[in-house]
Amino acid sequence: MAVIAAFVVNAVLNLALGLLIAQILGPADFGRFALGTAGAVALNTLLFEWLRLSATRFYSARVREAEPWIRAMLDRAYAVTALGLAGAALLAFAGRPLAGEPALLAAAAAAAAIGLGLFDYGAALARARFVGGLYLRLVLIKNALSLVLMVGTAWVTADAAAVMLAGGLSQFLAALLVRRAFADPPVAHEAARRREALRLFMGYGLPIVAANVVYQLMPFANRSAVAAAAGFAEAGYFSLAADIGGRIFSTLGAALDLLLFQIAVLAAETHGHEAGEAQVARNGAVVLALILPSAAGFWAVAPALEAIAVPEAYRGHFVHYTLLLLPGLVALALMNFALNPVFQIRRRTLPLVAAGGVGALVNLVGALALSGPFGPSGIAAAQSLGFLAAMLFLAFRALTGPDRLALPWRDLAAVVLATSAMTAALLPVRGLTPWLALPACVALGGLVYAALVWRFDIAGLRAAVTARLGRAVPAE
Repeated sequence: MAVIAAFVVNAVLNLALGLLIAQILGPADFGRFALGTAGAVALNTLLFEWLRLSATRFYSARVREAEPWIRAMLDRAYAVTALGLAGAALLAFAGRPLAGEPALLAAAAAAAAIGLGLFDYGAALARARFVGGLYLRLVLIKNALSLVLMVGTAWVTADAAAVMLAGGLSQFLAALLVRRAFADPPVAHEAARRREALRLFMGYGLPIVAANVVYQLMPFANRSAVAAAAGFAEAGYFSLAADIGGRIFSTLGAALDLLLFQIAVLAAETHGHEAGEAQVARNGAVVLALILPSAAGFWAVAPALEAIAVPEAYRGHFVHYTLLLLPGLVALALMNFALNPVFQIRRRTLPLVAAGGVGALVNLVGALALSGPFGPSGIAAAQSLGFLAAMLFLAFRALTGPDRLALPWRDLAAVVLATSAMTAALLPVRGLTPWLALPACVALGGLVYAALVWRFDIAGLRAAVTARLGRAVPAE
């Protein structure tokens, strides 16, 4: 429960932080900030993600005691990568007199990626060991530091690069403050075993990284194209909708993935490969049961959210871009948290690279075809088409052939029907005044969907809740 609580807190504070930064910086500087942040995320994915993925797949409480060279390899690889990235940041900063603002944003992105990578590493270690309390503490410290440092820096400097540096620093300091809790006892081991671990990590993680880099570069390229075609202010409008929607779905999916994928790994480790795959299939139904109604609810409340919470300078643009980007954001979340685990549990991750290539190609063709007649809106639509194409390709690979995954089709159909019923119930209240529409949609949608889930035990959620409550109630 501590992990779920951490993600709820993280989602709410990230949403509030994004809106505050957007309000203080304004559309043009927020566009620069969003572009630089996308670069930092891409760098983090390219350089650190394969190690984080290896930590969640190969590190555990058992491994901590029995195979200490795995953690030693992770620590060394992180340290070397961080030092190299720090050197790149200094070189980019030194080139500022010649390259100007792009060099400054590049330096800030590289520095921010170091903090992001270290924070994600700490989170992955807590996840792998099922230490929910430690994870909650890490998230709370990070969010407190981010709120103070990033908002304060934005207020004082109004500079996108400085705010990015403050964000990276907040994550770096959060990981540093809890480093002792993550420490493993020192155990002697052979260096050769660290090399074996490195080869294992690279073979497993690099294909996933290649796909994720593509998925990070697609929004980065699209934001750059919008900025080039229509200016940084338009890129700011695009980015705010993409960032808020992306954070909502990535946070929801990751909250489940933190628990579900580790359960699948444990099932494969203790009961064999078939048990692991069966658990991944059940996990996929649970992910869909959360992501799909959340998407419908976000669509319903977007106009009210814009009127109440979105800074005035972005109004009118937020809902427009949200509706265009929403299908792609949902597809990306389903790929990351429902389909990717199929190939991760099998340790055959090359299909993820092919899916990324399909998505990038469709995004490029769509942007070239749609940007002319529709401008930045066409670029947003092309991004959604790219993510949808990648998801469909990966689903085809997972659900066909001799090794196809056996999905719980009854649960998947029930999720679609329950979400449709919830959406129909929201239509009459969506058009109310914003201050009435927002709570009415949240309450009514949650009530209708929860009632259907409970009545029909969709994705086994009712059984999971009653089992959890049964353990929480002491016997008399």
